[in-house]
Amino acid sequence: MAQWRTLIVAVSLMTADGVARAQGHSPAEAPGRMTPAAGLKVELVASEPLVRQPVAIDFDDRGRLWVIQYLQYPNPAGLERVQVDRFSRTKYDRVPDPPPYGPVGADRLTILEDRDGDGRMDASHDFVSGLNLASGFAFGHGGVFVLNVPYLLFYPDRDRNDVPDSDPEVLLTGFGMEDAHSVANSLTWGPDGWLYGCQGSTVTANIRGSEFQQGVWRYHPRTRQFELFSEGGGNSWGLDFDRDGQLLYSTNVGGSVMLHARPGASLWKQFGKHGALHHPYAFGYFEHVPHTNFHGGHVTVGGLLYRGDNLPAEYRGKYLGGDLLGHQVLWHDVTPDGSTFRSSYGGTLLAANDTWFATSDLALGPDGAIYVADWHDQRTAHPDPDAEWDRTNGRILRISGTQSVRKPVLDPNTLSSADLVQLLDSSNDWLVRRARRILSERQDPAVWGTLRERLTQPAQAVTIEKNPQAEVLWALAVSGGFDDATALTCLSHAAPAVRAWAVRLLGDRGRVSAPLAQRLRELAGEESVPAVRAELAATARRLPAAEGLPIALVLVGRDLERNDQHIPLLLWWAIEQHALTAPQPLVDFFTSPAGRESATAKTFLAPRLLRRYAAQATPDALAAVQKLIPVLGEESALSELQQGLQLASQPATAESLRPVIEPLWRSETSSPRLIALALQAQLPGARERWSSLLADPAIPAKSKTDLLALAPASGGDRDARTLLALLEPASPDPVRLAAIQALSRISDESIPREILRQYPVWSSSAKAQARELLLSRASWAALLLNEVDAGRLPATEIPVADLTRVALHRDKQLDQLVRKHWGIVTSGTPEERLAEVRRFNNDLRASAGVPANGSLIYKKLCATCHPRAGEGTRVGPDLAHANRQDRQFLLTSLVDPSAQIRGEYVQHVLQTTDGRVYTGLLVEQNAAAVALRTAKQELITIPRADIEALETSTVSLMPENLLKPLAPQELRDLFSYLESPGTLAP
Repeated sequence: MAQWRTLIVAVSLMTADGVARAQGHSPAEAPGRMTPAAGLKVELVASEPLVRQPVAIDFDDRGRLWVIQYLQYPNPAGLERVQVDRFSRTKYDRVPDPPPYGPVGADRLTILEDRDGDGRMDASHDFVSGLNLASGFAFGHGGVFVLNVPYLLFYPDRDRNDVPDSDPEVLLTGFGMEDAHSVANSLTWGPDGWLYGCQGSTVTANIRGSEFQQGVWRYHPRTRQFELFSEGGGNSWGLDFDRDGQLLYSTNVGGSVMLHARPGASLWKQFGKHGALHHPYAFGYFEHVPHTNFHGGHVTVGGLLYRGDNLPAEYRGKYLGGDLLGHQVLWHDVTPDGSTFRSSYGGTLLAANDTWFATSDLALGPDGAIYVADWHDQRTAHPDPDAEWDRTNGRILRISGTQSVRKPVLDPNTLSSADLVQLLDSSNDWLVRRARRILSERQDPAVWGTLRERLTQPAQAVTIEKNPQAEVLWALAVSGGFDDATALTCLSHAAPAVRAWAVRLLGDRGRVSAPLAQRLRELAGEESVPAVRAELAATARRLPAAEGLPIALVLVGRDLERNDQHIPLLLWWAIEQHALTAPQPLVDFFTSPAGRESATAKTFLAPRLLRRYAAQATPDALAAVQKLIPVLGEESALSELQQGLQLASQPATAESLRPVIEPLWRSETSSPRLIALALQAQLPGARERWSSLLADPAIPAKSKTDLLALAPASGGDRDARTLLALLEPASPDPVRLAAIQALSRISDESIPREILRQYPVWSSSAKAQARELLLSRASWAALLLNEVDAGRLPATEIPVADLTRVALHRDKQLDQLVRKHWGIVTSGTPEERLAEVRRFNNDLRASAGVPANGSLIYKKLCATCHPRAGEGTRVGPDLAHANRQDRQFLLTSLVDPSAQIRGEYVQHVLQTTDGRVYTGLLVEQNAAAVALRTAKQELITIPRADIEALETSTVSLMPENLLKPLAPQELRDLFSYLESPGTLAP
């Protein structure tokens, strides 16, 4: 059966001339159209139908190319969609069982082979098929690790016959699967023997109680530990380790090409779209690696640091990344900058000269060449789940030096452990990584002595792509030989990378012996290399307070880190980890001369520590706050205190806050923050002082807006009178705006009447703020709408967009008033429709449209109902006067025509006494009859005596799904015509 399915697929991909072709350049001609950099050549390795939709590629130990064909994308098989939001995140009816018990998908992990030795794959067979959103794989430990969300699976194949020995073992469960373009991906072995992976932007994982969206995670195959290594990073596909073992991973944020991850770090993420960091007290995050001279599209995928010997020397150590939207592969310089890096555009490794070229992954081959997976499709932006997707295409290319020749592949599994140690010196990192991984599998004590001896020898020269001493330490650690004695030796090693990795490996343990703890403290006091100090700070967080906190405080006391991009935050995260379990040593340090003299402590760490204790809001924590106030100074301390109190899960009581604020309180104070905190602490005279300052005409407007921003969380009649007085004409507009905002916290019924009394003379910004306030409460919204109904306020005064809030109250009388004066306005377009809008936007951005062609489509789809240049029947509005330059408005109106229907175009439903039903626009009604115009332009007049019911409809006369039949280019043509300036000519 499987053979027949393969045959059917192959036949379906054949064109009339018997050659499988994609929509772009054919496989035969595509490489010849590409432009490789000087000294490089590009060759086709595989193409459709042998491979389609490649999303991940790698070579096994025998040098065969494996590929995940992501054919199930973008919807998992066998699940029912429950909901789709505007960001294409989909909720399903259930979590599928893992393969082979769950739904059978179309994804497959395929082995490609070059049997005739010409460099091109000519045979394939599946290692496993029926996968369902499979996005990554890695070899090792007697089988293959496969990401098939929501699972990390392990397929054993200990006899290496390319047939799994059994059903897969489920190692992890809980990876997010809401959006197939950002699922967990990029399985990569770290130098420490952990298996690392990324997860992208629009899915949420929850694995063993660890919830996260974007980030880097890792799994240890021997201990079966799972960790969220670092959180943040956008929609990342691709990670790699440099010569010193630092983890860099790709990004989809324009202006940058990578991020630098460290254990436990928080990094930039798309906060507005995906929420805050899961570490609520991170109080900062790493930005992207600063990049200069940015080129290409905003998505970098499959990034790797080239550490091979095939490409010319100038590319070694460079960061290579697929430019998905720019249809090319770029290379970048990466240079140390303190404890982290800076990057800059170096050049174009390969320009495809084909808009169908879409890099999805890069891999280093056993020959030292770079292999590129090409998704190969016109659509490069992901669609909503219902979009049509072409699954017929896929390419894999090889970029190599023009003088390079292919060599037989050495299978490291055939070597002794001693020979594997020698292989660590290879100039091709493909061999080095395989040797290290196999050593981790064998756990052979026979190599420990050799490796330890090599560590004690004079350090070998470090090149731009290789650090020989670090390679030795990693091999020793993964093979099981990193004991305490070795750790002590490494902490004093001449090579910074060895010292740094000894520190990190000790952090992985979670505890250290007393001698090691002492040596770590000593190293913190003497280390001169920022990268090593960064590892000390990260490990200080991961050890218990008694062992870790002294390391951090020694580093803080040296005050070397004030300008470093990473170390101050790493120190903060270490301090925060121990803030509640060891408050006394922290308070003692920050109030000591050493703490006060450290600029890093005083300006960066102490403010965050005060904010953290304020967020705890317990009497003990607030007692620590009180001791830290003199360190910061009153104004800075009060700012941090106020921010922290806003984070508290349980509000601070007035009793616990009073001892902190009372010593600072002065009845004549005018400090807005101190007054706000005095109000919260219920100090005598605080409310009176707040009111008197607001009423004082001598107080500057800026001071009053500050006081209003910090107004009491709730208030009664007295506060309402204070705030309403600031609405008078004499008040500056910023004060009036701030007063209206402050009034939202008070429910006094005098507020809306006073606002409506003064409303007509206010500025447009004050009116907008007032409408937002009035429409937020049903009873206040009724007062505003009644002003329109009584003719005292024109309906045009209230934008239709504001009225969407009225629908949220679900009040029939309010809805009737809206329908009477504005038509039908819903609470907003459903998330499913917004997802469709997003997909159409992706299509529109792909390339330009042709207005002349769009005119023909307009005549077919739109002209029967919308007049053009004065001609035609007015069933709908004249589009010549519509807001045609606002693409989002135009798209939303077409995708969800019932979201907002102007009053004159509200459809009516008429039912006659004998059971007939008519729908159409109300043309005329009088005592004798009602006239409707139907969608077919028919005018129907029904006598009043024959009418059973006449009601308005919430459904637009314009049909739904109007755009769905259009091909992407037709859609672009139509919108290029609609968005053209001037009238829509016939």
